[in-house]
Amino acid sequence: MPINAHPDYIAAEKEYHLNQTLEGKFKALEKMISLAPSHKGAENLRVQLRTRYKKLKEKIGKEKKKGKSAKKGIKKEDMQAVIVGMTNTGKSSLLSALTNANPKISEHNFTTKEPIIGMMGYAKTSIQLIEIPAFESEYYDRGLVHTADTILILVTDLKQIKNIDKELKKAHGKKIIVFNKIDSFNEQEKRKLSATLSSKKHNFILVSAKTKENFNELKNKIFQSFDKMRIYTKEPGKEKSKTPIIMKPDSTIKDAAEKILKGFSEKVKETKIWGPSSKFPGQKVGLQHKLKNLDVVEFKTK
Repeated sequence: MPINAHPDYIAAEKEYHLNQTLEGKFKALEKMISLAPSHKGAENLRVQLRTRYKKLKEKIGKEKKKGKSAKKGIKKEDMQAVIVGMTNTGKSSLLSALTNANPKISEHNFTTKEPIIGMMGYAKTSIQLIEIPAFESEYYDRGLVHTADTILILVTDLKQIKNIDKELKKAHGKKIIVFNKIDSFNEQEKRKLSATLSSKKHNFILVSAKTKENFNELKNKIFQSFDKMRIYTKEPGKEKSKTPIIMKPDSTIKDAAEKILKGFSEKVKETKIWGPSSKFPGQKVGLQHKLKNLDVVEFKTK
């Protein structure tokens, strides 16, 4: 600790050591540099801080080039969609209306400064929705957007689509244009807007986060965008599970067993199946049997 360090410097240094994200550390380090003692005795400290600053900046730059997020701690669920858009398009209002999240909602620009997670329940599944900070802000997270399964492009003006779409060339997720704030449009304006979006062959939906207009259709469109299967499990003599496990297409019985618990497939003695992939109800199948959406699988263990 440098002699005669200002309390604000000490607080910034503590913030630096406690922060677990690269961007958080970078901001704390900027504070430390601005608050570092200027006397001759702290010259070595200032050199160390500038060196650390340069290395951290380079590291963050490399992470962004790789398309990775410099932020920590967002575990990707089986179905993940992100909400991207310009500032004040209603991203926080949409997330709040669709999920259990309570983001800060404000008319001020750039209110959201970090990704906010919410879970949307639909068709007995849980879908992870993440609000990404405004597209044009310094907090916009490319890493999360590029790896998401589905991208909800929230707009309130047709011109916004082109600007955002340019940035999404590296993203592999399915794109849905969500045109918000249509509560201020009359029916003729809505028809004209739909015709324009259709002519450009966009996958789109018109909604109002304020009135929840077309929200059931939006939830279904989000759910249908995922190329996943819902597989139910059951124990012998009992009803099927209320909540399905989410699997990729062409998954096998073994894949489902391993999804339940790693190593579980080795304990399976017998498997019965009901549903689309079975020839008859309760058919006995092996671990390599390929599943189909809405199958019900019964495992009997050794």
